[in-house]
Amino acid sequence: MGAYILRRLLFVIPTLLGIMIINFTLVQFVPGGPIEQIIAELRGEGDVFAGFAGADDIEISEGLESESDYVGARGLPEEFIKELEKEFGFDKPPVQRFLDMMWNYIQLDFGESYFRKIGVIDLVLEKLPVSVTLGLWSTLIAYIVSIPLGIRKAVKDGTAFDTWTSGAIIVAYAIPGFLFAILLIVLFAGGSYWRIFPLRGLTSDGWEDMTLVGQILDYFWHIALPVLASTISAFATLTLLTKNSFLDEIKKHYVMTARAKGLSESRVLYGHIFRNAMLIVIAGFPAVFIGVFFGGSLIIETIFSLDGLGRLGFEAAVARDYPVIFGTLFVFGLMGLVVGILSDLMYVFVDPRIDFERREG
Repeated sequence: MGAYILRRLLFVIPTLLGIMIINFTLVQFVPGGPIEQIIAELRGEGDVFAGFAGADDIEISEGLESESDYVGARGLPEEFIKELEKEFGFDKPPVQRFLDMMWNYIQLDFGESYFRKIGVIDLVLEKLPVSVTLGLWSTLIAYIVSIPLGIRKAVKDGTAFDTWTSGAIIVAYAIPGFLFAILLIVLFAGGSYWRIFPLRGLTSDGWEDMTLVGQILDYFWHIALPVLASTISAFATLTLLTKNSFLDEIKKHYVMTARAKGLSESRVLYGHIFRNAMLIVIAGFPAVFIGVFFGGSLIIETIFSLDGLGRLGFEAAVARDYPVIFGTLFVFGLMGLVVGILSDLMYVFVDPRIDFERREG
């Protein structure tokens, strides 16, 4: 197993490098870089993309002899543009910029945001509580509800209970999370009916002055609606996966043998079937959590006024804040690859009979 883990860890390096190369290359062809963003703001246009359509109508300053390569830069001194290029590092060739960036990342130096004047790691840590909240609780609630429900559906396969619960979870899966979030706000957050839950933030004003119990209750009071909205569609896949896993195991010969020996149905179900059937469900927990955790829902965060990684990624992409984009891509990409290894280890932990080294050989 040690040799397998070592090979997987070594494979992380070229994989992560490939991810960074592809994304860095694609960014070179995307219009509206950070310099164009600054130029657009200086000219009062607000957004760099506003200048693309009407670029031909921009007057050229009399004192500027040669036009700048940047759309919307006409009328600004060329020396000023060159200073911006130097400040952001765009006076260097793309290959050198990429190599410098990767060398800094290896040294755990992820730079500073272009527009926020704060370190990338500090910025991520600032937004992390929201993503931890949505990711952790959404995943735990989905597992706590879906696994018992999936087992029950497998035991009651083909009955009325199985039919109506399948219909309910499919309907829940079909409802977009943002639409369900709006419905929750309308019903329970003062939209049109009851004002039971707060509409914004993770905590109330004066949270620091509350008792420990008060802080815990206030925290869960604030996250109830956004967590429910982000969890609603997760039940279907996990419930049906659990049900199908149990149905596959129920039909196997060792189950028939256990029943023939006179074991109770609950002993057969939880003593024999459960461990084998839950292998794929439990072992996939790290990957599921990391997917929810780092795939922060922009729409859910926006609707409930939560400032998390979802909004951070969107704002960085719009503003072309490259240190934030590539810094978070590197960190999250690395964590995603490591979680893949942890998922394999989880399989071995749940079922020691699995031997990845032998399967590779």
